[in-house]
Amino acid sequence: MKTRKLALNAVLAAMCAALGALALDLNSIKITFESFPILLGALLFGPLDGLAVGFVGTLLYQLLRYGVSVTTPLWILPYMLAGLVTGFYAKRRGFSLTAKQTVGIVVAAEALVTALNTLVMYIDARIYGYWFPGFISAMLLPRGAVCIVKAVVFGLVLPKLCARVRRALPGEGEKTHGA
Repeated sequence: MKTRKLALNAVLAAMCAALGALALDLNSIKITFESFPILLGALLFGPLDGLAVGFVGTLLYQLLRYGVSVTTPLWILPYMLAGLVTGFYAKRRGFSLTAKQTVGIVVAAEALVTALNTLVMYIDARIYGYWFPGFISAMLLPRGAVCIVKAVVFGLVLPKLCARVRRALPGEGEKTHGA
């Protein structure tokens, strides 16, 4: 792995942890931008980098905010999968996505995170005895709305940011895409 790519992945993972900590937490609705650096890493470098940024960034956030619990791996998994899926899609398209394709994959990744986080919330609530299933399922619609709005904004910003980052990584070219 190239030094620049490794350094950028480390920065993205740190950003993920920091953005997770800066979330607006309204009980079962969490407005956060922690997935943004994961998606950026996946769109720039591919599935393994997206997975790694998602794993390290979310692990750091979980450990710093909540410590270790039985469900810690379950809370990390959605972000890892979002990075993996987004990275596979970008790699399959040769890392040359249109704005529409970027919005589409980001919406799909954010929907995946929201759905899996809702499932993890249910499991966590059953284990630790908070909230009841009806409340969690009733909150799915507002959580989904936040997810879609956030994903569309991310999808519109990410193509321009990816282009700028690629230009700032001279000498990396196509070699950065080998994930």
